[in-house]
Amino acid sequence: MLVLKNATIVEFQPAAVISGVDIVIDGSKIAAVGPGIAANYQAERTIDLNGKVVISGIVCGHNHFYSGLSRGIMANIAPSPDFISILKNLWWRLDLALDEESLYYSGLVCSLEAIRCGTTAVIDHHASPAFIKGSLKTLKQAFEQTGLRGITCYETTDRNHGMSEVEAGIQENIDFARLCENDKQAKGENHLVEAMIGGHAPVTLPDAALKLMADAVYETGRGMHIHVAEDRYDVSHSHHVYGKDIIVRLNEAGLINDKALLVHGVCLSEREIEIINDKDAFLAHNARSNMNNAVGYNSKLSLFKNLVLGTDGIGSDMWEEMKFAYFKHKDAGGPMWPDSYLKFLHNGNELLRRYFAADFGRVAAGYKADLTVLDYQSPTPLVSDNIGGHFVFGMGARDVSDVIINGNIVLADRQFTFDVKPIYEKARKAAQSLWDKMDKLP
Repeated sequence: MLVLKNATIVEFQPAAVISGVDIVIDGSKIAAVGPGIAANYQAERTIDLNGKVVISGIVCGHNHFYSGLSRGIMANIAPSPDFISILKNLWWRLDLALDEESLYYSGLVCSLEAIRCGTTAVIDHHASPAFIKGSLKTLKQAFEQTGLRGITCYETTDRNHGMSEVEAGIQENIDFARLCENDKQAKGENHLVEAMIGGHAPVTLPDAALKLMADAVYETGRGMHIHVAEDRYDVSHSHHVYGKDIIVRLNEAGLINDKALLVHGVCLSEREIEIINDKDAFLAHNARSNMNNAVGYNSKLSLFKNLVLGTDGIGSDMWEEMKFAYFKHKDAGGPMWPDSYLKFLHNGNELLRRYFAADFGRVAAGYKADLTVLDYQSPTPLVSDNIGGHFVFGMGARDVSDVIINGNIVLADRQFTFDVKPIYEKARKAAQSLWDKMDKLP
């Protein structure tokens, strides 16, 4: 049993600030919350927070851990004037060069940096066409070694080897979902990693591939995770080849449900958004990635029922992502204020609930003990009516002091519970090897 004394709890939904309370953690869940209750429990460890802020865990709604070794990349990348050339010249060459070692260290460093930023769960979208079978298990090892909660999937595509590649991707998704199911039965509440059924994007998924994905969704009880309408090319391709809007095509294939996670959606129509909302599905907004790839701004964010924030592989600092998302929205003349973006940040917890069959997103009894502790010295009052303003204009990853995931302390006083220096040393070597392999590709 772990007890956190003298905490200031900040709740997102509904917004609340509660000072001078104790938090009792038993196993993977919060057992009790209240003023002065620490004295009622015999704890293995008691930590006096001296008024530090405690929030429910932060969720990154879309990420690519396979991109972890791309930072400052020095491979030979051809000029890439548009989105498709960026994919072909950079990302599709990088993922094709990945092997088990580079993926493992990419997953490890991404997990460590997520935790360091106060992110307690990451929803990952993976691709490594030369290393498909077993790739998701490799990522699972990285999640579990660091203690990070995660959901991952393989990015099914036909872009390298047609339907044989599609079939291999589908099988990896199914095998991994079975592995997670067995893990859940064996570990119960200590179950830390879950599965989705991944697809790259409709532009690299023919109808036969969508049929296999739908069969996998039905067989595993999981949902689809896929990029949609990130760029106008995806929309034009769907109209030209299939004569349909993207979401109509996916919905007719039986792939839009309440566990589906659609990513970007920059160029979706209002009718497509209605379908997504009617099916209670999610959209992940990735502001920094959209700006970096110059694909345009999603001006229809306020129309989505379930909107989460992701990074699309640009790290896991959700404080920074939230700020960029908000400021880009205001720069585009949008009407929403920081509290709306706080809700979007919070919505990732609902996705976790649907996959882990447990309660996430509040510092309250019965909820999962996924918590972030902040040493935030506020120069102004922190109250329920201005939490969003503090998140956007004040707080940041620099304030994260401690992180608890599934009831376990994974970051204590800004230090990991094990030596991470050797991991970064090996990651740098793996990165150089990865870049060298990229240069040898056609």
